[in-house]
Amino acid sequence: MDPGGQLKEGLISGKPSLNGLKGVRKLGQNHGEKRFIVVSNRLPVVLEEHNGALSVKSGSGGLISALSPALRDRGGSWIGWLGTSDTVSIKGIKSLLGPISSQSGYRLLPVFMTQQEVKLFYQGFCNEIIWPLFHDLQSRCRFEPSYWETYMQVNQKFAKVTIKHSDRWDLIWVNDYHLIPLGRMLKDKRPNCAFFLHIPFPPPDIFMKLPWRQQVMDQLLSYRLTAFQTERDADNFLRCFKELNPRSRVITPKGRDRGFKITHQWETVVGTFPISIDFLHFEGLAKFPKVRSKVAQIHKAHEGRKIMLGIDRLDYTKGILERFRAFELLLERNPELLGKVTMVQLLVPSREDVTSYRNLREEIEREAGRIIGRFATLDWIPITYMYQSIGQEDLAALYRAAHVGLVTSLKDGMNLVSKEYCACHPDNDGVLILSEFAGSAVELGAGAITVNPYDMEGMAAAIKTALFMPHEERRQRMSLMRRRIKAWDVFRWMDSFLSTAAGLTLSSLPKRELPPIIRRRS
Repeated sequence: MDPGGQLKEGLISGKPSLNGLKGVRKLGQNHGEKRFIVVSNRLPVVLEEHNGALSVKSGSGGLISALSPALRDRGGSWIGWLGTSDTVSIKGIKSLLGPISSQSGYRLLPVFMTQQEVKLFYQGFCNEIIWPLFHDLQSRCRFEPSYWETYMQVNQKFAKVTIKHSDRWDLIWVNDYHLIPLGRMLKDKRPNCAFFLHIPFPPPDIFMKLPWRQQVMDQLLSYRLTAFQTERDADNFLRCFKELNPRSRVITPKGRDRGFKITHQWETVVGTFPISIDFLHFEGLAKFPKVRSKVAQIHKAHEGRKIMLGIDRLDYTKGILERFRAFELLLERNPELLGKVTMVQLLVPSREDVTSYRNLREEIEREAGRIIGRFATLDWIPITYMYQSIGQEDLAALYRAAHVGLVTSLKDGMNLVSKEYCACHPDNDGVLILSEFAGSAVELGAGAITVNPYDMEGMAAAIKTALFMPHEERRQRMSLMRRRIKAWDVFRWMDSFLSTAAGLTLSSLPKRELPPIIRRRS
């Protein structure tokens, strides 16, 4: 059976039932109580050193904001790297991570890497091969053989920690491109592994450039469930699989559920589960009196001007330079807007130890300075630029204060900023300009103004449309997007994934005591 032409009818799209996938045994079925183990490259905290003393601070990113509220008080574990190559004693780990584990309600378990492993695994294979390749920027790739060797070695470290701190029938949820080989390494001892790719999956003409394409494909098929953000990603995955394995079977089940199974060395279910946010949390923040007061202060500081907001992690996939140039074009062609609109750009530090990212930051700052120098007056600056991390209250205030939200990524697996911006507009005001290459465009495209981030003229026109959009149209568009995000929030996303992976829901993982940080075996 060749379901290639039926693919859109052949994807699990976040539905919690598996009625249509007969014969697929739910993970861990009939094996007693299961615990939930999350494994990702980074822990949701970062280790820092100040004057010789170690401390931890909260991490940032879509994975942390999505998984932390769902894991809270469930008694599971999160395994990941602490972000440092320093050696920390077991006693030090307990003193640093113990209080945070108790506060968050799930155990934090670190994996350690040497400086050389950080260089070859994280900076090398992950950020010089997989990240640019999967974001359609293969010209930035450096296919160094030693990167692959270290990638496998570091994944073995993650496998050892995972086996040590789990039991055979626990559900192991492996996250993202850093840990693709992990499922195969765990398969014999921890068969209940599911995988979620947070970034896009490329089409065959790009994926086939990866020297280790067959190994990566086989590793992705070693999981019971391999999940993607959008149907486009799953479609690309299936096309790549068929290119590499033309004789293997792909089964599209009949019935209500949409999904497909791939039978290769093992049987793997493939599905799509678009990640989401804690909608009520962000909406509540935006309504909080302290946040509303900050919103008023922001509006006062900008003296009634229209505010456009970009919030991005420092990365070349976010389209920040293209966004600046589109804004410059808008001002150049519409001089009546001079002094009446300001772009606020918050750039969150990321990968500062990678040379290409330091260079990107310098280029962004030069471009912002050039545009400011060209258009600024004594009482107006066209771009307010910040390079820093900020707290959630300040973040919510920026979201709510902005008349226009700008998400113009060149490529994005999902992009939760677009959803957070909408959640922070309980008055249904505000306009979202959204890249058609962001995964969230599938859900929010009907309410957002979608743009091609490579089209400077198109983006300039979209910004002008957003600035002058009638009030009622703004309300209708924002209301539509907010309803969709609220209906599919992070808890429904996780329930759907857990149900498909293991026949579980969050309610079946009730509040419980944390497991000990060092597990003793008889």
